[in-house]
This record gives sequence, C-alpha cells and structure tokens, in this order.
Amino acid sequence: MSSTTTTSTITLNEGYFVRRNWFDWLFAVLVVAGGLFSLNQYSHAMNGYEKGILIGTMPAMIWLGWFWRPLNKLMLAIAALSLLAIWLYHGPDGVAHIDRSETVFGLKYFLSSQSAILWMSVLCFMATIFYWISLFAKGERDTFGAMGSRMTWVAITLALVGTMVRWFESYLLGPDIGHIPVSNLYEVFVMFIWMTALFYLYYEDQYQTRALGGFVMLVVSAAVGFLLWYSIVREAHAIQPLVPALQSWWMKVHVPANFIGYGTFALAAMVAFAYLIKQQAQETKWYKLAPLWLLGVALCFEPLAFRQSQETGSSYWIIYFGISALIVAAILAARKPIAARLPAYEILDDVMYKSIAVGFAFFTIATVLGALWAAEAWGGYWSWDPKETWALIVWLNYAAWLHMRLMKGLRGTVSAWWALVGLAITTFAFLGVNMFLSGLHSYGEL
Repeated sequence: MSSTTTTSTITLNEGYFVRRNWFDWLFAVLVVAGGLFSLNQYSHAMNGYEKGILIGTMPAMIWLGWFWRPLNKLMLAIAALSLLAIWLYHGPDGVAHIDRSETVFGLKYFLSSQSAILWMSVLCFMATIFYWISLFAKGERDTFGAMGSRMTWVAITLALVGTMVRWFESYLLGPDIGHIPVSNLYEVFVMFIWMTALFYLYYEDQYQTRALGGFVMLVVSAAVGFLLWYSIVREAHAIQPLVPALQSWWMKVHVPANFIGYGTFALAAMVAFAYLIKQQAQETKWYKLAPLWLLGVALCFEPLAFRQSQETGSSYWIIYFGISALIVAAILAARKPIAARLPAYEILDDVMYKSIAVGFAFFTIATVLGALWAAEAWGGYWSWDPKETWALIVWLNYAAWLHMRLMKGLRGTVSAWWALVGLAITTFAFLGVNMFLSGLHSYGEL
C-alpha cells in the first residue's frame, strides 16, 4: 500500500520594501541627500514652517517615485537640468547674474525660465497634434501616439525646470523679491498645464491607452494659448514682488493643492467629452450633437470674454477663434472614426471618477488651508469673498457628483454632462472671478 503526499505551495505577496529595486533606493538616497543639502545651505532663509515643509517633502517625493516609477526619472531630470541652469547663471567670478540669461547660449535658448516655458508651450501643441494623428493613422498609430506621450513628458519636464529656475531668478532680482512661483495668474497657469498633463500620463500608463491624449491635450493647449497671450500682451512673465497678503508660507501648500483639483477636474471633463462623442457617434441629426455644439459655443465665446481692448483682442483672438472653429469642425466631421478608437465606456467612466475623486480630495484640503490662511491674514476663516464663494460652489458641485456616484450609482450620460458643467463652474472660479469680479483674492486681474 502506497501513500501519496501532496505538497501545496502558498505564495505570499512580497513586502512593500522587498519590491524596491536598486534604482528605487538610489533615488531615495539622492532625494534625502538633496533635501539635507538644501536644509543646510538655505536654512537661514527659511522659517520653521518652511523647514517643516522641506523635511516633509522628502518622504513624499520618495513615496511618489516608488508609487509610479516614471516619476523617479522625471524628478531626477528636473533636478539635473535646474542645477545646470543655476550653474550657468554663475559667472567666472562665481557670482550669479540675472543678465546672463541673455548672453549664455544654454540659458537664452533653453534653460532660462522663459525659454523653458516657451519650449513647453511648443511641445504641448506638438503633442496634441501627434495624439490626434494617432487617432486616425492606420499602420503607424502606436508610433504617433508614443511620440505624443514623449513630447508631453518633455513638456512637463521643461515646465517644471522653468518653474524651478524662475524661483532662482526671483532671488537674483533681490532677496525681498524672491518667492516660489505660484503667486500670480501666469505662474499658476504653468502649474495647471504640467499638472493636468502629468495626471493624464498616469492614467494613460495605468489603462494602457493613448486614445484620450488628443482630448485632454486640447484643454492643455487651450491653456497654453491663453498663457502665450497673457505673457506677450500683458508681459505677465516678468517677475514681480509679492503683495503683502501673499508673503506667507500658506501659499506654498494652498495653491498647489488647489491646482491638483483644477487639473484633475479639467481632465475629467475632457474624458467626459470623449464619452459623449463615443455615445453619439452614430447620431445623424445635427441638433442632437449637443456636446460638440457646446464646445463650439464655448470656443466662440472665449475670444469675446478675453477681448479687453482693440489692441489686445482683435488679432490674436480672431486667429485663436479660427483655429478653434477648425478643430470643432474636424471633430464633428470625424466623430465616427474617433469614437471607434476610444476606450470602452467602463474605462472612460472609471478615469472620470478617479480624476474627480483625486481632485475633490485635494480641493477640500486646499479649501481648509485657504481658510486657515485667511484667518491669519485677514482675521477670519470665511468672508464670502467672490473667490471663496465660487470655491464653495465648485466644492459642492463635485461633492454632489461623488455622492450620486457612490450612493446612487451615477454613471453614463448624466455623469459625463455633469463633469462638463463642472468644468464650466471650475473655469469661472479659476479665471472668471479674476475677470469679472473683484475682492480680496484679486491678485491676477486680466
């Protein structure tokens, strides 16, 4: 009589730290070394809160780099290029001079803050074009989509390099002028551009589809178009001293948290637009193509809204309107082949939900931080200032969206339309308040 012994093998999930490779640990060491060097080198210019932010940033950066590994390379590239730019600003005497941005080749054409941001702008436009080509290409679709992704990565890198170098340049102009570049409309538009694009790349990687790149990069390119107008016509790229109310460490945490919300809300709206395009691809009655007509009306209205005078509005915004109209017409004419390339409804719905959930969490944090900042600056947590009122409207809108999603199972057409309406509300809170209303937050009038 023989007996058979059966041995079963139980495979347990590896521990979090066991899954780290050598590059993860090298990245962690470099982040800690860079943070400690900065603390040692610049601690005299920081107060206690700012030192705490710097110390807290180190583990946060390590976690982000471990959570999504492409961020490792992004952060290292930004650090290397920013340090190169800072080195180029130093002359033979070892002293940094702001006027070297016009005489040193590497700064003048690539790494000064304005040059880097202009390259970011060009690359965002090019990435948008390549993403759209990939939707229609047959044999080389993946190649064009990959080019769009790579250009977006480089654009984000240069946007952040431009931001870091602008921070350094502000101190070259004077210690009392130096500040983190998140203080005015020009600087936060740069933040909105790279943040929206970066969140899109994360979802592109997670869902392994580039079909949404053309839609998301449209809103990014629209922001770039505004940024170019704002910097050329209004010379908003010039670094200005902070107004007294902004000379606070609260700004360093409140503004970035806010723009994570703005960026992800915009991303969700463009995914919602793609959802509706896919849903209505077979519709033959033009008056029922509501999403496309809505986009057309918005693009037609935008030049009129920004037209402040004959000098600033006539030429640039007419060209902007013409290009926008051509884009709308092309999407309208090609809705069927576009819809065929888009991901399944379930993926679109999931990306929409996750984007709004992330944005709502950070927008909530930003609102609480803003209230604390207001208490310090103005002596009260809430004053029903127009910006505060519209921030509350934005928060309530997305709170209701998430409630309906989680409690009532909101999906499909209604959720997509709601996300698009949310973008209109968010855009007014972000930009419209500065254009049409005044109040305590009027730091970036148009």
